[in-house]
Amino acid sequence: MQHRPWNSARNLSRGLAAPEQFLAASGFDRAPWAAVAFGAGIAAWFALPSSGYWLALLGLCCAISAAVAAATSELGRYPYLRLAGTVLPLIVAAGCGSIWARSAIVGAEPIDGPHVGILTGRVLSLESQPAEARSRIVLAIRWPGVEKPLQVRLNLPDSAGPLDPKVRPGAMIRLRARIMPPAPPMLPGAYDFARAAWFQGLSATGTALSSPEVTGGSTGETWLSAAQRGLSAHIHSSLSQGEAGIAAALATGDMGGIDEADTDAMRDSGLAHLLSVSGLHVSAVVAVAYVLAIRLLALWPWLALRARLPLVAAASGALAGIAYTLLTGAQVPTVRSCFGALLVLAALALGREALSLRMLAVAAFLVLVLWPESVIGPSFQMSFAAVLAIVALSGAGPIRRFVAPREEGVVARGLRHLAMILLTGFVIEIVLLPIGLYHFHRGGLYGAFANVVAIPLTTFVIMPAVLGALVLDVAGLGAPAWWIAGKAIAALLAIAHGVAAQPGSVTLMPGMGGWPLVLFLAGGLWLALWCGRVRWWGLVPALAGTVMIATLRPADILVSGDGHHVGLLGADGADIFLLRQSRSGFARDNLTEIAGMRGEPKPIETWPGARCNVDACIVTLQRDDRTWRVLLTRSRYAAAERALAAVCERVDIVISDQWLPRSCHPHWLKADRRLLERTGGLAIDLSGPSLVTVAQREGHHGWWRGASGKRQGSALAGARETAPTRTGTEPRTPNTKTENE
Repeated sequence: MQHRPWNSARNLSRGLAAPEQFLAASGFDRAPWAAVAFGAGIAAWFALPSSGYWLALLGLCCAISAAVAAATSELGRYPYLRLAGTVLPLIVAAGCGSIWARSAIVGAEPIDGPHVGILTGRVLSLESQPAEARSRIVLAIRWPGVEKPLQVRLNLPDSAGPLDPKVRPGAMIRLRARIMPPAPPMLPGAYDFARAAWFQGLSATGTALSSPEVTGGSTGETWLSAAQRGLSAHIHSSLSQGEAGIAAALATGDMGGIDEADTDAMRDSGLAHLLSVSGLHVSAVVAVAYVLAIRLLALWPWLALRARLPLVAAASGALAGIAYTLLTGAQVPTVRSCFGALLVLAALALGREALSLRMLAVAAFLVLVLWPESVIGPSFQMSFAAVLAIVALSGAGPIRRFVAPREEGVVARGLRHLAMILLTGFVIEIVLLPIGLYHFHRGGLYGAFANVVAIPLTTFVIMPAVLGALVLDVAGLGAPAWWIAGKAIAALLAIAHGVAAQPGSVTLMPGMGGWPLVLFLAGGLWLALWCGRVRWWGLVPALAGTVMIATLRPADILVSGDGHHVGLLGADGADIFLLRQSRSGFARDNLTEIAGMRGEPKPIETWPGARCNVDACIVTLQRDDRTWRVLLTRSRYAAAERALAAVCERVDIVISDQWLPRSCHPHWLKADRRLLERTGGLAIDLSGPSLVTVAQREGHHGWWRGASGKRQGSALAGARETAPTRTGTEPRTPNTKTENE
C-alpha cells in the first residue's frame, strides 16, 4: 500500500515517455503547429452545430491543458509534451473563441423576406462589371425595426440606361429595387452565399428596378478609389475588351470586365489563380521593386558603403507591395499575400532564410486572427496549401541534393531547373486538386503544364508591360507597351482555351461531405510538418481521403430548398433529368454541378416509364434490387386531399413545393414545403437509403434561415396546411391505375 503512489508515478512516467520521445525525434516545431491548432479551432466552430457544442469544446480543451500541465509538472520533465499538451489545446480554444466573437460582432442579420419598394441610402462602394452588362453597388439603408443601417448589394443592369456620373461612394441615392435575404445553399455542398454575406456585413441582395436618383451627399470617394476606377477605365480604353479585362484585373483587381468564356477557360486550364490578385502578383511587384532598388542603389558607392542595401531594398519592396495591395482594393487574399511578402522581406533584411515553415505559420496566424472565417474558404486553403507544398518539397533531402550548385553546362542546368519547375507544378496540382473538387466540384488536370508557360508569361511579360504602359502614358508614349501587353494577354488566353479544350482536361466531381477533405488535409499537414520517417504516416489519411473522393457517387435525387427544382440521376449515372426547365440557368447549373455532370440535362418526361401531366409526375427508380416509386408535384394548384392520399399510399417518396396535407403518407419520405423549410435542400441516396440536408451542415449558426429566408420558428408558425386549389376543374393527378399496372 505504501508503494502505490510511487508505482503510479512510475507508470505515469512510462506512459508519458513515449509521446515525449516521439515529439523530440520528429522535429516538433511550435509555430507551425500553433497555426494549425488555431485554424482547427476555427474549423471546429463551423463544423459543430450550436453554442452548447462550442462551450463543450472550450471546456474540453481547458481540461486537457490542465491535466497535461498537472501530470508533467508533478514529474518535472517532458518539456516537449508539456508544451504541446498545455499550449496547443488552449490555442484550439482561442481559435474557436475568436471566430465565435467575430461572428457576433460583424455578422449581419438578414432581412425577413423578399421586398419590393423604394430604397434610399448612401453608396458605400461601386463596381463596374462590363462583361456582365451591369454595375454593382453596396448601399447603407435604414430598415424598420433595426437600429443600425443595413448593407444591401444591388445589381444595376446597363439596360436601365447609363449610370449617372454623380453615383459615387458617399452619395445619397433613391431607387426602386427588389431585394431578398442572402440565399442559403440550394443543395448540400453548393456555395453558401448566406454564410459569406454574414461575414461581409450584407443583409440583403437584389436588383434595381429603376435608375438611381442622386438626392444629396458629397461624392465621398477617396483618392485611392478614384485612382483605381480611373486606371481601370484607362486600361479598357487602351485594349480590346477581352484583353482589357485581364489587364485591369492584374493592375487594379477589377475583374468585372473579364468575359465568362475566358473565366471558364482560365478555371478549367488551372490558370484561374492568375486572375485574382494574390501571392503571385504581389510577389512579382515586390521582387521587381527589391531587385531594382538594390541594383540601382549599388551604383552609388557613397550609399553602398554607409547603408545596408538589403534593408533599404526591403523597405522599397515593402512600400511597393503595400501600394499595390491598396490599389487593387486590399481584398483578403491580397492582404494575406502582402503579409507573406513583408515577412519574406524582413527575413532577407535580417539575413534569415526567406521561405520557411515558421514564416508561413506566422503569416497564416496573422490572417486567421484578422479574418478567422477565411479558414474554410478556398482562397486561404489553396494559397497556403500551395506555399506549404513548395516549402516542404524544397526542404526535402533529395530535392536539396538535386538543386545544389554543381559544375555543369548551361543546357544541363536549364534542364534541371525545368524539371524542378515541372515537379513543383505537379506537386502543387496534386495538393490543390482535392480542395478544388470540394469547393468547385471540378478541377483541371493539365494545370501544371499550363502554368509552366503562363506564370512566366504573366510575371515577366504581361505585368511589366501593363505597368510600363501606364507609366509611359504619362508622356503619351505607351502605345508600344500596350501592343506588347495585348499580344501577351492574347497568348495567355489562347493557352487557357487550348488547354481547357483538350479531352480529359477537366475532372468533374459530385458534391462531397467534409471528411474526405479533412483526411487529405490532415495527411498533408502531417507530411509537411514532421521530420524523418514518421512523416510518411501522413500518407495513410491522405490516401484514405483520396480513395473516398475517387469512389464518390452522386445522390440519386437532388431537391432544392424550395422544392421547386428536382433532379433525378439516370440509372447509368450519365444523365440527369429535371422536373422543371427553368428560364434561369442558376438552378440547372447547381443541379448539374452537384451531380458532377457535364452537358445538357433532360426533361423528366423523357425518363423511362415516367407518367406525367401538368400537375405531377410519377417515376420509378431501380436501385440495388429495389424499386422506388417517386411522386413529384409541379403545379401551383393543390390536388384533392383524398386523391392525393391515395397516390401517396402507393409511392415511396413524395416531393413537393407545396404544403401537403397530413393524410399523405408515402412509405419512406414526404419532402413537402413544411419539411424543406426546416431542412433546406436535400440529397437523397437510395442505396442506403440515406438523406443529407443543408440544415445538417449549417447547424444553428446565425446565417441559417432555411429555404424561407426566415428563422425557423416564424416560418413554421406561418405555414399553411393547404395550397391553392384549381377552380372550375377537378385537380388532376397521375393515372394511378396505369401506374399500378
